[in-house]
Amino acid sequence: MNRSIRLTLIILLLVVMLVFGLVVGRQVFLVGDTEPAPAPELTELNTYVYDQGRPLPEFELLNEHGETVTREDLKGRWTFAFVGYTNCPDICPAAMANLRRTEQLLSEELPQPEYLLISADPEHDTPEQLRNYVSFFGDDFHGLTGDLEILRAVAKAMNAVFVHRQVDGQLLVDHSGHFALLNPDGEMIAVLQPPHDPEALAEAFERIYEWARANHSRAG
Repeated sequence: MNRSIRLTLIILLLVVMLVFGLVVGRQVFLVGDTEPAPAPELTELNTYVYDQGRPLPEFELLNEHGETVTREDLKGRWTFAFVGYTNCPDICPAAMANLRRTEQLLSEELPQPEYLLISADPEHDTPEQLRNYVSFFGDDFHGLTGDLEILRAVAKAMNAVFVHRQVDGQLLVDHSGHFALLNPDGEMIAVLQPPHDPEALAEAFERIYEWARANHSRAG
């Protein structure tokens, strides 16, 4: 094999290696570009964000209008969910007021979430009672009531618990005080711990939404 043929073969080999390298590099770049960004670190806002949403169990409950609500009905929007009851003397009114103030602070450019009170006292929290209670805070405030064990299962899926006890013949309900943020897939994506500050809640929601939107764009 003379020198010119050998040189030509070497050049062709180098060209093939270069093309192969470019193809592999492009694939690596594209795969890396679709990797989801990690969940934002929001400990300074008393918020923990999951890298992936946590699905709720299947359920059938009643809303404040007496209409049947299932897990599917929670899809298509963001929701702040809270476990409490309408006769709660302190924690629940303060929590609902904080959510109301949060709603007022959110930018109009953001999707406007709904706010959901999941009853821990369905014996007394009838749909009518819930309607009278949540309507005080605004049109985007809703409630769920129904079977006690189903409510307990939904609460558990949101890292919440509640316990009934009698004190001097009066029912008291001990319950978790955090908010669960549900994404438009109806999954819990974040837990927002007390003490709740409306400004911090609004900032946490905006940052979680922007992160979720960026990941959706990557996936698309």
